[in-house]
Order: sequence, then structure tokens, then C-alpha cells
Amino acid sequence: MELSSYVDLAVRLVNTAGRRRVGASAGAGQGDPPPGDRLQTIADLRAMLTLEPYWRRIANDADLEPLRSLRAELRTVFEDAAVGEESAAVRRINVLLGSIQIAPRLTGHDAEDWHLHFAEGAQRTHEGYASAAVLGVAFYVSENGFDRLGTCQSIPCQNIFIDTSTNRSRRYCSDRCATRANVAAYRARQRTQARDRARFELQSRG
Repeated sequence: MELSSYVDLAVRLVNTAGRRRVGASAGAGQGDPPPGDRLQTIADLRAMLTLEPYWRRIANDADLEPLRSLRAELRTVFEDAAVGEESAAVRRINVLLGSIQIAPRLTGHDAEDWHLHFAEGAQRTHEGYASAAVLGVAFYVSENGFDRLGTCQSIPCQNIFIDTSTNRSRRYCSDRCATRANVAAYRARQRTQARDRARFELQSRG
């Protein structure tokens, strides 16, 4: 496995978070999980680990909080990168690199040659996942740059993504979010034009 491909683990983890809160609703506490949070139960965690059978098998409730904390840290890395704060992103990545435990294993699978996996030997799911995800982000930006780390610009979506476009211009995590944003922009233009017409008509009558 190419080390930079581990960045997909970071994207998958961060995107278990729910939608952004747009304003505080009545009775909603600051510590409440956002709507649609998909990392609240062990069942949620195992669903996220469908492609990692070993980590899925050994996962337990004690893995949830460390992974939620890692999720927040990784999201901040992507947010820093999205606004050009590369130095802040680097500092955060280096702190995360200093906290992970590498447990490499030589392996061969799917007709591939022998190669190293860097976290499959971990004894706890959150430790293995953190090691692989953080290494993935670090290797990916070292090879491709921070401008490939994207955050969806469609509110209230808060997904992150890897921008693989040729000109590094991707703004949305999916076609669905791009369509939603385009429709919202169109409707906003329509409202503005309607207000302008109404104002013009009032001025003409006066």
C-alpha cells in the first residue's frame, strides 16, 4: 500500500461528523453531538471499519472518544489548509505524529508483492487507526501539497475531501453538494433581482 493512500482513513473519520450547526436551537447544549454524527456507538465505529476487518473485530467502546478527539484534530488540519494556514497545519500534524504508535507489519495480499503496512500491528483500534490516518495525511501533503486538502463549501455540509482535480479548483465534497450550492446561489440571485425590480418600480411611480 502506498503510504499516502492512508489519507483516505483521515477523510473517512472526519466525515463521520454531522452537519454544522447554523445557529443554536432551543434546548441544544454546546456539548451535544451535531446532527447526523456517525461515531456515537460501537455499531457506528464498526460500520466505519468495514474495510479494516482486524480493527473492526477488536473495536470496543473505549475506542470511541479517542477517535472523536482525533476527528476534531484532523478536521482542523484540513480547515487550516483550506485558508492557507500551512504553518498551523504543519504544527498540528507534527504534534499528532509525535503521539502515534507505529506498529509495522510486512504483508502481501490481493496478488501484491510483499510490502509494509504501518499500523496493522496495533493492539487497540484507535491506536492503529490514528497511526495510519496521521501518517497518511503527512505523506500525502509532503508529496502533493496542502492545497489538495479541501473542505466542502456547501453549508451546512462539513465534509472534507482530497482535491484530485487537474487545476486544484474543487470546492465541494460531492456532486450533490455542488448542485445544492448552485441552486442556492441561483435562488439568491433571483431574490436580489426581484428586490431590484420592486425598488425600480417604486422609484418609477414616485
